[in-house]
Amino acid sequence: MERKVALVCGAVGFLGLLAAALAFGAEATRVKISDVETTSSPDGCIYPESPASPLGLTAALALLVAQLIINIVAGCVCCKRHQNSSNSNWTLALISLIVSWITFTIAFLLLLTGAALNDQRTQQNLYCYVVKPGVFAAGALLSLATVSLAIIYYVSLSTFNTANTPQSNQNQSIAMVQPEIPPQSTEPVFVHEDTYKRRQFP
Repeated sequence: MERKVALVCGAVGFLGLLAAALAFGAEATRVKISDVETTSSPDGCIYPESPASPLGLTAALALLVAQLIINIVAGCVCCKRHQNSSNSNWTLALISLIVSWITFTIAFLLLLTGAALNDQRTQQNLYCYVVKPGVFAAGALLSLATVSLAIIYYVSLSTFNTANTPQSNQNQSIAMVQPEIPPQSTEPVFVHEDTYKRRQFP
């Protein structure tokens, strides 16, 4: 069980760090307003090519895979009824699960929106729109928060399940100890004749 928990947490942690690194890379390479060229017409905008869009999409995909892995392996804590639902580990797992899905949704939408807005070639508008600073960076930070909360959820739920697993029959059985009675000898005991006479006639 401990090895499985370590492997899952390691894989999810790696995907979370990968998503954050890609998102920060997208933030650094996003199209800025100074990179946009205007055409002779007053309403034409030409955007340069930027790796921010594929980086943002890859970050969103890595975050999605990490969230799916942790939830598939751990299972849904809300769908199970436990007798000890007031246990601190169970409560921590439930709170971490809920908050992780909230941060995941926001991070996923930020990464997708930033990638979509950054991937523009030409635009016929009065203004040239670019991705605002901090969109990808916020997605990176929320990705780290999502993965951290997901790991806390998985570890807490695993600890709770281990603590509430019924023990084996060998641990539950009570050893019955029977007293040992020495075997009685059936051979006749011979007493000397003088000893018998002393007991009869002192």
